[in-house]
Amino acid sequence: MDQGFSHNTACQIVGINSRTGRRWRNGYNPTAGKKGAPPVRGQVAPQVGPSRYLREEDRIHIADRVREKVSIREIARELGRAPSTISREVRRNRHPTNGQYRPHAAQARADARRPRPKPSKIGQNPELRAYIQDHLHKRWSPEQIVQSLRRAFPERAEMQVCHETIYQALYVQGRGELRRELARALRTGRAIRKPRRLAQQRQPRYSTPMVMISERPAEADDRAVPGHWEGDCIIGKNSGSAIGTLVERTTRYVMLVHLPIDRSAERMRDALVETMATLPTHLKRSLTWDQGSEMGAHNEFSMATGMPVYFCDPASPWQRGSNENTNGLLRQYFPKGIDLSVHTREHLDTVAAELNARPRKTLDWDTPAERLATLLIASK
Repeated sequence: MDQGFSHNTACQIVGINSRTGRRWRNGYNPTAGKKGAPPVRGQVAPQVGPSRYLREEDRIHIADRVREKVSIREIARELGRAPSTISREVRRNRHPTNGQYRPHAAQARADARRPRPKPSKIGQNPELRAYIQDHLHKRWSPEQIVQSLRRAFPERAEMQVCHETIYQALYVQGRGELRRELARALRTGRAIRKPRRLAQQRQPRYSTPMVMISERPAEADDRAVPGHWEGDCIIGKNSGSAIGTLVERTTRYVMLVHLPIDRSAERMRDALVETMATLPTHLKRSLTWDQGSEMGAHNEFSMATGMPVYFCDPASPWQRGSNENTNGLLRQYFPKGIDLSVHTREHLDTVAAELNARPRKTLDWDTPAERLATLLIASK
């Protein structure tokens, strides 16, 4: 039958009864006097290791446990799968009439759904295709068209698609069901996708290459040597204002950077240079920052101060833990959703002095100001 013969013809070629052929194809359940048997399949090398898809042995296990009335979550734990995977498998592949879950029939249904490519919804429905083309001519975005379809045809599933389906119909050569010239109506005007996930196709974040935190000296990691700082910004209402925050890793001493206008790379560079100018040389060893755009002029800052800048990995705030903790403390003074540009340089100095005068458990109840004063006296 895999070679295209009908069931009866295949049985004649093999030399068996048609009923026996059905048993070979579909398997059969055990009865009082006979064991059950799975479908007869060709010799396939057994798969080893974890699989993205459920295998036949997984489906046999599911069927046995469902028959024993075990919960879906327990079955998922036994197979190392998500509960939603098991629930979806039972719902999609059970018998459409009596609702029973039979593993070999479920495997056959899953195999039948797997072949690609599948016919597109847009290509099979002229009414849907005409609706989409008409609204693309009106320069609607695919997402707007999708939402319009849901409102116009709430009870007709065949008239509803996701916006990615529309993009596929425009972009994919050979099976795109919409005319390629309609792509010009998109906001980008592109007739092909522009991939951005490949490393060689990404635009560099800064004009000067970053030095990552993995290259920061070991002395900064263990906080034994003072002079290594962590920095960031707290952002005001509608991202329209900001205050720069600096924390020394050894003493937890805080300095606030005044940014009355904006946090552009040039203004941040100048404000940081001005702030760091108040420190002695031995307390200016390095600065660690996240990959925010405000540090675009990091190389110029380093040349002006002699402090190398190290950048954290993306989405890794714990790499600047002291600074993140300090930002949380500062929200007592500068709550979220307010305009931060109204605060003067003098007010920022007052807030920083209050924080530096608080005793810290991590400093054996010394204050950051006391620890910094001790370092300054020792250096003279």
